[in-house]
Amino acid sequence: MIWEDYIPYFPALIIHCGFNSLSLSLSLSLSLSLLCSITADIISTVEFNSTGELLATGDKGGRVVVFQREQESKNQPHRRGEYNVYSTFQSHEPEFDYLKSLEIEEKINKIRWLPQQNAAYFLLSTNDKTVKLWKISERDKRPEGYNLKDEDGRIRDPSTITSLRVPVLRPMDLMVEATPRRVFSNGHTYHINSISVNSDYETYMSTDDLRINLWHLEITNRSFNIVDIKPANMEELTEVITAAEFHPHQCNTFVYSSSKGSIRLCDMRAAALCDNHSKFFEEPEDPSNRSFFSEIISSISDVKFSHSGRYLMTRDYLTVKVWDLNMESKPLETYQVHDYLRSKLCSLYENDCIFDKFECVWNGSDSVIMTGSYNNFFRMFDRNTKRDVTLEASRENSKPRAILKPRKVCVGGKRRKDEISVDSLDFSKKILHTTWHPSENIIAVAATNNLYIFQDKVN
Repeated sequence: MIWEDYIPYFPALIIHCGFNSLSLSLSLSLSLSLLCSITADIISTVEFNSTGELLATGDKGGRVVVFQREQESKNQPHRRGEYNVYSTFQSHEPEFDYLKSLEIEEKINKIRWLPQQNAAYFLLSTNDKTVKLWKISERDKRPEGYNLKDEDGRIRDPSTITSLRVPVLRPMDLMVEATPRRVFSNGHTYHINSISVNSDYETYMSTDDLRINLWHLEITNRSFNIVDIKPANMEELTEVITAAEFHPHQCNTFVYSSSKGSIRLCDMRAAALCDNHSKFFEEPEDPSNRSFFSEIISSISDVKFSHSGRYLMTRDYLTVKVWDLNMESKPLETYQVHDYLRSKLCSLYENDCIFDKFECVWNGSDSVIMTGSYNNFFRMFDRNTKRDVTLEASRENSKPRAILKPRKVCVGGKRRKDEISVDSLDFSKKILHTTWHPSENIIAVAATNNLYIFQDKVN
């Protein structure tokens, strides 16, 4: 599979510092503010809407940027429409919990689109504590000819009104507005790690480390706790919830994964509190591979239902696994993402990279899966042919309309010209967040503060 074309999320910032004549304190403050600015631009989530016409990204600065796909050109019918910025708005602001003396980051943890019901678009965005429902709408007309106020909005003197005017709508430049319609707060004690919209399109669930809450989209002051794994004594805590998602077709079914590498399928028809699961998926550990890092690398960072609802996909640190809902004993398929890092686990533990949370996605037909790795590499696995490919998202190697070349990592021995040594991998460059167009071979890959959009080669 060949991919081409990319759109940078923000242009790379290249700074040459030369503050010789300034004081050390001023240089330090400028450097810190610059570092904060760069950190705020790091993309923390990316998501296509149900039609693929819109693509939303959230960053660590609490901003949401929505891209819209342009209509295909009549002069170039074979050229696909490109994505351009449609709307940008500040979704969350930094807050402070004075009761617990904790700062609440503005970072956007997850974005989920709601199906379009009218001309407007709706999405859910969340930081660590608060979920917000946003409406994105267009306005290309403005009312004019009010009776009680002038064109500037000032109230008119009633004594000057001598005739009755009928207000009319005048054309204006297109304006895209983002307005918060609902704010769902005070529902979580711990940090929210995922949200998922139900197939009934009336409810959604939000998940933190120990609890899962069910919300109605019209009710902001009340939620229902459907999973609670918090022990009476916190010293007895052995695992936390890492991700959760609703079934794409059955509104009563959902799954959640844990830091111990297990997945629980729950049915809300069985009980109001789903602490007792309906199915339990876990792969027995091979005793020969047991090590100090076994429990850390077995922690599941993402779980996704297939579009058909028949399969589950989970991502742990080294592998992607596909599970059949009818077989709990072992995964149906296991794909090695970067097994060459197994010998590097000690250094990855020291620099905290071993705790990175990689996401995984299906393509529209559930035949190909994709996930990220280090050095701005991302991996694709074809479930039918069992072939896989490693591609790189970088400004140096990706030019518009250029074909991406597969990359290979050399573990040991003589390195070929087109290979990269495992010792040369840059662990500060990582692809944690990816998304796939729901019906076409178009993918979006977030690499720090750059968004790359690739599509398959058009003949």
